[in-house]
Amino acid sequence: MKSISHTITRSFFSIQRKRLPIPPPGPLLPQAELVDEEICPDYNSKKYYPAKPGEVLANRYQVLVKVGWGISSTVWFARDMRGYRWEPESVVALKITNINSHTGDEREIEERIAKTNPSHRGYPLFRTSSECFEVIGPEGIHLCLAYEPMREPIWLFQRRFKDGIIPLPIVKTYILFLLAGLDYLHTECRIVHTDLKLENIMVTFEDPAVLGDFMNSQLDQPMRYKVDSTGRPVYRCRNDFGPLRNVKVLPKIVDFGLSTRLGCHDDWGIYPIQPDHYRAPEVVLGCGWKMRADIWNLGILLWDIIQGEELFHQVRDIQGHYDAKAHLAEIIALLGPPPPGLVARSHSMQGYKWPEPVKNEDGRVCESAEQYFGGPFFDEDGKFLYDDLIPDRKLEVTLPSLEEKERENFLSFVKMMLAWLPEERKTARELMEHPFLRLK
Repeated sequence: MKSISHTITRSFFSIQRKRLPIPPPGPLLPQAELVDEEICPDYNSKKYYPAKPGEVLANRYQVLVKVGWGISSTVWFARDMRGYRWEPESVVALKITNINSHTGDEREIEERIAKTNPSHRGYPLFRTSSECFEVIGPEGIHLCLAYEPMREPIWLFQRRFKDGIIPLPIVKTYILFLLAGLDYLHTECRIVHTDLKLENIMVTFEDPAVLGDFMNSQLDQPMRYKVDSTGRPVYRCRNDFGPLRNVKVLPKIVDFGLSTRLGCHDDWGIYPIQPDHYRAPEVVLGCGWKMRADIWNLGILLWDIIQGEELFHQVRDIQGHYDAKAHLAEIIALLGPPPPGLVARSHSMQGYKWPEPVKNEDGRVCESAEQYFGGPFFDEDGKFLYDDLIPDRKLEVTLPSLEEKERENFLSFVKMMLAWLPEERKTARELMEHPFLRLK
């Protein structure tokens, strides 16, 4: 079987320069059916590039199969027509951004990550673009970024295992990798990712043959699509690479569209960051944030990876909107009340207005964190104003999948990440030394 797979893979990768034949379009999807990016809030068809299988961009990349989408781009596997033989580098993941997407800062962040210190042990833990170019669509210019093709985000990778739970020894290895990456990002690059979530941690292919077999299968199967009301073709993405052949994959941190560089040690961020569920308390309280907001973020994310479910249960209200007071109430339940010093900081910042106002998820223009998140949350004596929202939950009962000894070790580890005060959280480098991460 191995030799057959090897032969098939070589058949794809040995073709050079000549365009690959693309099957005719598949059956049309119903006009009324929402496909991929069409479900995004504020979707605007005209902002997306109308990519089609078989077309060549920049006289170099032949677009082959759509593998992803988002609010600001679609992602396609494409073949670099400069030609390689068997090496996987002949396939790239091509991110085609929307018109007017603000990718300049993202490109600058990626270049800094790619160039700062390649000898650092955390350097390989990031996926940054290898090529950047522009294409002209019917409505304007689109920026294209070429990346290493990855197997899948870790939320999908989890499903490859029994009951959707990755074995703990593998998880510990991945945590070590991610901490090494954050150490590089924070200490060498002075960058805060600000958007760590399961979608933004991807794993590499366990074997080049997996990618080769997938690409060959796509050349025989037409992609289903629809033509929307503007005349743009919308293809249904394909990104199922099948069962794992082995577990020799490397997790990588991706997507730096919301990342922030803090140039010196006195710099700190002020605007809202992070996905709702993973938002650090100093962000909600408007106290300003630095690198250790990422440490909190990763600490909360570990429940998703280890337990397969989110830690917090009351982050959103019944309308589905982020509820900061309920979120803080649940943090208090699990970690105890915040120290007086943090509450004092939040009070001292109550009169501070951002240099530029921003809109919250309801579209309301806000000039401060208090307006944005609906504060204040504590009175002048430091008492929480919403005690009735504090649930009867304890951190110790949130990890039923772990045996008692492992649970104790993990809680000892993660409490060093989930301190209310950012300066009391351990750095990524310090956390790598914790006994929980030692492989027996």
